[in-house]
Amino acid sequence: MSKRENDSFSIEDLMQLFIKENNLTKGMQKIKIEESWTKMMGPGVANHTTSVKLQNKTLVVQLTSSVLREELSYGKDKIAKMLNEEIGEDVISKVMFV
Repeated sequence: MSKRENDSFSIEDLMQLFIKENNLTKGMQKIKIEESWTKMMGPGVANHTTSVKLQNKTLVVQLTSSVLREELSYGKDKIAKMLNEEIGEDVISKVMFV
């Protein structure tokens, strides 16, 4: 019989390894960004948001309210910084509201 190794791994480490080996990091980043947008901006903004996409380090947010779009445009840099901190990676360099 072969010996059992006593190396133990946390589930988080195993998931990170699986994501990295199967090239799923970009997809996971997109999911994290969408979840972080809803969490950071709150339900009021989330209700007026139709889509959140990451394209070449640019976060493209589609909103249904022109007033909200104008208000959020004043804090683009702060929003990018907050979302990067929430995600834990520097993936957003620019925010664009459509």
